[in-house]
Amino acid sequence: MAGSANLNVMMKTARKAGRALLKDFGEVEQLQVSTKGPGDFVTRADKAAEAMIREDLLHARPSYGFLGEEGREIEGEDPTRRWIVDPLDGTTNFLHGLPHWAVSIALEHKGQIVAGVIYDPTKDEMFYAEKGGGAWLNESRLRVSGRHKMIESIFATGLPFAGRADLPETLQDLARLLPACAGVRRFGAAALDLAYVAAGRYDGFWERGLKAWDMAAGLVIVREAGGIVEPLAGESDIIGSGEVICANEAIFATFAKVIRKA
Repeated sequence: MAGSANLNVMMKTARKAGRALLKDFGEVEQLQVSTKGPGDFVTRADKAAEAMIREDLLHARPSYGFLGEEGREIEGEDPTRRWIVDPLDGTTNFLHGLPHWAVSIALEHKGQIVAGVIYDPTKDEMFYAEKGGGAWLNESRLRVSGRHKMIESIFATGLPFAGRADLPETLQDLARLLPACAGVRRFGAAALDLAYVAAGRYDGFWERGLKAWDMAAGLVIVREAGGIVEPLAGESDIIGSGEVICANEAIFATFAKVIRKA
């Protein structure tokens, strides 16, 4: 699939950052045994990846803005376009030597996400989409799953940790959802959760308390794969609210009803 010039820049940049992080990931596994612990090292790897991505994207498109997880936002000369980047989604997995983390790059134009790339270096899986161009994984077209029975479906979410305020709501969601479905997964990287819904690996995903960079790229990928993506609370804006729910068309209404009962 030949994407636009912007999409090609995004994919090339994600791959380059992914290769650098993969080297760091090898080091983390060695550092697990040291007394200093790998925490500082991973923070440095994360920041270095963002700096590399920022430099490459702004070199390619000097007028665009940039919003990343690690640094302050950069206002571009072109106020209608900005990159939204998570250099390392799944930091806790990375820190623990779990091979499930990704580089996420999205392009926003006039408040809409128009292109997204999620790259998982450990599996060499590049998920990408452009508005109107379909969603892809490497060379294959992506489609959300065709399942239409909740009891045969599996869902993904993030579980609140470290005293986050949305724990009671999430536990209530699980109490309603678990009896009605084939399982819930918590893999620890929201970008990949969204990519997996687009690929039909999960039938749906919901989460609260997300940041723009956690989900920007995934939103366009799920939509282009034929999924329905909505804010959790009806009218609000997904990026602004930090809450999202998505699934294939066949089960979206039933799934959303279960989750939204909160």
